[in-house]
Formats: sequence, structure tokens, C-alpha cells
Amino acid sequence: MKYGNCIQKCMGLIIVLGLVFLLVVAAGAEDAVLIKQILVHGNQRIEDDAILRVTRAKVGDVFNEALLSEDLQAIYAMGWFDDVRVEVEKTVDGNTVIFIVKEKPTIREINFAGNMVLDDDTLKENVDITSGSILNIFKIRRNIKIIESLYKDKNYHNVKVIYKIDPLENNQANLEFAIEEGEKVRIKTITFDGNSAYDSDELKKLMETSEKGFFSWLTSSGELNNENLQQDIFKLTAYYQNNGYAEARVGEPEVEYKDEWIYIVIKINEGPRFKMGRIDLSGDFIVPKKELIKSVRVGEEVYYNRNVIRQDVLTLTDIYADKGYAHADVVPEIKTDPEKLTVDITFHITKNKPVYFERINIHGNTKTRDKVIRRELKVIEQELYSSKRLKRSVADLYRLDYFEDVKVKPQRGSAEDQMLLDIEVVEKPTGTFTFGGGYSAVDKFYVMASVSERNFLGRGQILELAVQTGGSSRQYTFGFTEPWLFDIPLSAGVDAYKMERDYDDYDRDSYGGAFRFGYPVFDFTRGYIKYAVDVSNIKNISEAASPYILPGTNTESSVSFSLVYDSRNRQFNPSEGSRHSITFKYAGLGGNIGYAKVTAETGWYFPLFWGTVGFIHGKGGYIEESSGKFLPDYERFYLGGINSVRGFDWRGISPVIDDDIDIGGTEFVQFNVEYLFPIIKESGLVGLFFYDAGNAWADEGTSDSGLRDSAGFGIRWFSPMGPLRLERGYILNPKPGEGSGRWEFSMGGSF
Repeated sequence: MKYGNCIQKCMGLIIVLGLVFLLVVAAGAEDAVLIKQILVHGNQRIEDDAILRVTRAKVGDVFNEALLSEDLQAIYAMGWFDDVRVEVEKTVDGNTVIFIVKEKPTIREINFAGNMVLDDDTLKENVDITSGSILNIFKIRRNIKIIESLYKDKNYHNVKVIYKIDPLENNQANLEFAIEEGEKVRIKTITFDGNSAYDSDELKKLMETSEKGFFSWLTSSGELNNENLQQDIFKLTAYYQNNGYAEARVGEPEVEYKDEWIYIVIKINEGPRFKMGRIDLSGDFIVPKKELIKSVRVGEEVYYNRNVIRQDVLTLTDIYADKGYAHADVVPEIKTDPEKLTVDITFHITKNKPVYFERINIHGNTKTRDKVIRRELKVIEQELYSSKRLKRSVADLYRLDYFEDVKVKPQRGSAEDQMLLDIEVVEKPTGTFTFGGGYSAVDKFYVMASVSERNFLGRGQILELAVQTGGSSRQYTFGFTEPWLFDIPLSAGVDAYKMERDYDDYDRDSYGGAFRFGYPVFDFTRGYIKYAVDVSNIKNISEAASPYILPGTNTESSVSFSLVYDSRNRQFNPSEGSRHSITFKYAGLGGNIGYAKVTAETGWYFPLFWGTVGFIHGKGGYIEESSGKFLPDYERFYLGGINSVRGFDWRGISPVIDDDIDIGGTEFVQFNVEYLFPIIKESGLVGLFFYDAGNAWADEGTSDSGLRDSAGFGIRWFSPMGPLRLERGYILNPKPGEGSGRWEFSMGGSF
């Protein structure tokens, strides 16, 4: 009973309090003041709407001072104003809210002071403040960090940057970043912690990052490049793991900046050294396991070698890819035995499905016709994938010398076993027009003009026209070559020329032409056959001339057979590969000239170190006069000059009769060794050192029994006008009156 009375009293009290609350609210509603109007004063550039967009107070709302305080902060946070105030005008029908702002000035100029390492243009490219923008302190501070970061990337870690504002009329200002660059911070020490197998000096030699040296101003030693440092960590790890330390770990470098020095500490956990254990293969075999395991080389290593394992993975992958299994997986399983300190490796092979070329798409060729590119490809649509033939296809496209770049992008086709092959080429100019002059040992001063096109009409045809006239020769040449006659790899060409040459003892005016054909017979090898006719008029013969000079008209009708192997990676300035040829020429099918001549030539290019190239060249020949015919002087062998044995006069090495009459040789040999190094790689400017040797002999007359030799240096520029050569040869063991050697210059092809 008592509890019931208590509940009734409480309910009554709640009802009374609720009625009181409603009366208070109703009374407050009658006294509430509304916002009649919201205005913005003081703004010149920034629109009212842009400012009021960030405020919560709206016309018609109940006036609330707390809400206006929040709006005041929101307007200031826009970053466009130096000062923001709010005023309220009270009237009977409502309050007018006025936001009074003071705009920040706009930036008219951005200047930098104190910067020497980075120029103004570099700094302006990186900061994100521009002329005409509003001066924002927060943005200025962010750009100070950007400038400091640029300097720190160049190892100026003590750089200090402050800003100065110079007020101007019309609410504008100039902004200046004052930079105190400080000294470049360099690496004082590189310390290794945990190395015992290799000393610190040996490990430092593996790194591109180095301590400051005496010639740091010249060599940039001691400069810190974070990307290079990370690569150095990978090199150190690889060095250990390629020398048996399978569990070696190289930690992240600890870099400490102190005053004007950098201190680097690299922690190494070498672990034990492991020898190679058992090697095995498992999975899908496309050839007998015994044959496949012969291609694995890691078993030949005494100690564990991570790099050889990777090479074996690539070798096995290529073997499968060359048989059509483009998606074959080769995963090495590595098991270490901590007691025996050996490593067992099992290569798990999953061949997956064979892949076929569904479609081959050519992109980027605006001039070269599709069929010119496709006929160089060793891969064909609907055939099995072959990595070897695909790599060869790319190499052959580069050898055309029509393209700056060739990219191969394989993509999945309409099914899992189908592949779309996109070949994207970047064409380069193949036509040249040159006009110029120069000097050579043979022609003295000369002028020349030529027009050539190596990809005529985009068909891969070669067209050449040239005119050259100099102190001792005048020649006009025309040549045309179709590399794929009847859409088969049968090359056909025609040549025509007219030449006037003044030799030391006679003059020769000649004209002629030739038809030639070529066909591939082996890999990188083509066979050629050529029929040529030459008509020469010999005149102005001196008394000291060779007896092998026949005055009047001499006609030569000849056929020649050649076999040429050429695996050079480029036709001009090659860095690897070789070119070999042998030619047999028979003259005497008509006319009064008749002989049989055999010449052979070999040249080897091989890359060395630091982008340098070695070149070894040899050449030799033999000629014999045909019965009842005549062998003229200009078909016999002479050496000397820029294209044979440098340092000697042109045609300066020859058998002689009567002690002073050169007669040319019926056999000769020539050797050249060159070391080429880049001077300006992008421009094709190279330097070289060379050694030459050679001689020519004949049954009649006298000549040195041994080889004449020379050595020297030079430069070559593979210019748009053709190869330019300037070389100085020194004769080794010169004869009396022969001189010590000579400078030689030429513009045109080289051996």
C-alpha cells in the first residue's frame, strides 16, 4: 500500500516538471531572435559565396553566438585571410551578421637568394607556389621543406631556408626564399659489423658508395645516394650468397648525420659456409632427365652459388619455352644441412600447356611495310611458341638498322594456350642526303654529294647515288638492291659507275656495271654471285711505270662468287659478333683482261670492360694471270693507307723491280688489331689504339720477306654524313727515307 502511494506521488511530480518545461520553452520561443541578413565586408578578390559556403549560420536561423564563433574559425581556416572578425547589428525584426575579413596579399614575384648549387629554374620547377597565388604561410612552410629536401638529396644536409615577405601596393607582396646552403656532407666512414669471412676493404670494393677520398672534388667519392646504397646492400648479399654463405643476411644500413659528416654502419650476419650437395630434377620432362640435367651448372660449383642457380632456372625455362611451353615453371627447392654444411637442390618443373602464337601484331611502323618486318621474323602465327626464335627475330630486326627500338609484348590470347604477340617498333631515319668535303691520303682535297635510302618506299630496298671529285679522282656511282626478290630471301642488285683516277704513274678512266644476286645458305651466311663489266682507258703512262700497265682500252668481263658470314649486332659501330668472307673472281669471259683471284677476310668484335670493344681483323689474297690474257696493275695487291697498314703511304707496300718501280703483289696478308673506347657514346664518338701488319709479295721483283708493321691512335665519329676517321700511324722499324709515319683522314666506310 505504501509502495503504491509512493509511485503515485512520483508520477505526479514528473507530470508537473514536464508542464513547467513546456511553459519555459514556449516563453523562450516568443523571445527568440532570428538572423535577418548575413554580409561579408573587406573582401576584394574572394567572392561572398565562396566565404559563406563554409559557414553553418544561415538567414532565417535562430541567432546563436556559439555557432558564429565556429563560423569565424572556419573562415580563418580557409587560409586566405590575415584577420577575420564578426559584428552583429540588432534590429526589431532580427539581427544582421557581418563577417569582416582582411585578405592576405597575392604574390607578385618569387625570388631565391643564396642558392649556388641549385639554380632558380630548378627551384621554381619543384615548389608549388606560383605568381598570382595568395600568400599562405602554411604553404610557404611546406615549400621550405621541399627546398630543403632537394638540397638533402644532393647531400647538403645542413641547409637552412627562411622566407621574407616584401609588402607592395594594391595588397601584393614579393616572396623571397633565403637559402643558406652550407657545405656538402660527405661520408666519413663505412663500417661493417659482423663480417669475418671478408675484411672491410674487400667489401667496400664491391660498393658504389664510398668514403670521401682525396680527389673527392673530382671523383664525387663520399657522396651519398640512397638508391645506390640500397643496390650496394643487394650486391653485398649476393656476394656472400654466391660464395657459399646461403644464410647470409645484410641488414639495412644505419646512416648517421653528424656536423659535416655521414657515418654508415652495415650489420652482417654471415652464417656458415655451405658446399654443394645433391642436384636433382623432378616434375614434367620433355626430354630424358639425364639430358636435361646436363644443362644444370650449379652442380659444378664447390660452394653454394645463388647466381648460378638463377642462371640454371633461366636455362631450364628457356629449354621448355623453346619447345612451346612458354608458361613453364621452374622452382628450385633448397635444403641446407646444418651438420654436414651442404645444400641439396631440387628443380621442380611444371611444363603447363604448350602455347601457340594466335596472332602477331605490328605497331609503330608508319613507313616500313608490315611484310618487311614480318619476313624477318622467325616466329609464325599458329605455330608453337619458341623463345630462341623470338630472340633471333628481335636481333634480326635490329640488324636491319631501320629501328631505334624494338619491344616485344606477349599477352594472353583467346585461350590459355594462345598468345598474342605485340611487336612495337620505333622507326628512325633511313634516308640521308649529304654534301661536304674533306681530305684523304688518296684523293687529297675532295668534295662529295650523295643520296641514299636504306628503306626505299618502306619496302626495305636500298638506293644509292653518289658523286665525288678530288685532286686525283672523280667518280659517279649508282646502286640499287632488292633484298627479297619475288618475296623470297633472294637479293638482287644492279650497280653502275664512271670513274677517273690519277695514279702516280698513269691515268685510268673507266666505266662499268654489275648484276648481283645473293641467297642465305646457312645461319648468318649468304652466298653471292656477281657478273661485272669494266672498260678502262689507260693513258699518260710515265717512264718509271710498272710493266703491268697496258696503254689504251682494256676490257674486263668477270664473274665472282662469295660466301659471307655476318653476325655483327650492328652494321655501324658494332660491339660484338663477327664478319667473314671468301671470294673467288674469274675474269676472262671476254675482253683482254684475264685472271683468277681469291681473297679471304675475317673480323671479330668482342665487348671488353667499361663499354670498350676489341677488334681483330685479317685479310689475304692470291691472284694469277690467265693464259693468253693480261693482268693489269690496278688488280694486283698493294698495301698501305688508312684501310690497310696505317702510317705507310697509299700503295706504299709493294714488291719492286729495278729498286724503285712498284709492281704490286700477286699475294698478300694483312692484320689489324684495335682497341676502341667511347668518348661521347651518345654521339658515336670513339677513340682507338691500333696495331697493323702486312705485306705483299710476287714471284718477280723483290720485297721484304717479313711483315711491315705500324701502331698508332685515332678517333672516329659515326656522324650523319658517314664515318669520319682521323688516325695517326707510326711505322715500326722504318727504312731510310721512309719517314716515321703520317696522319690520315677519311670520310666513308671502313674495313
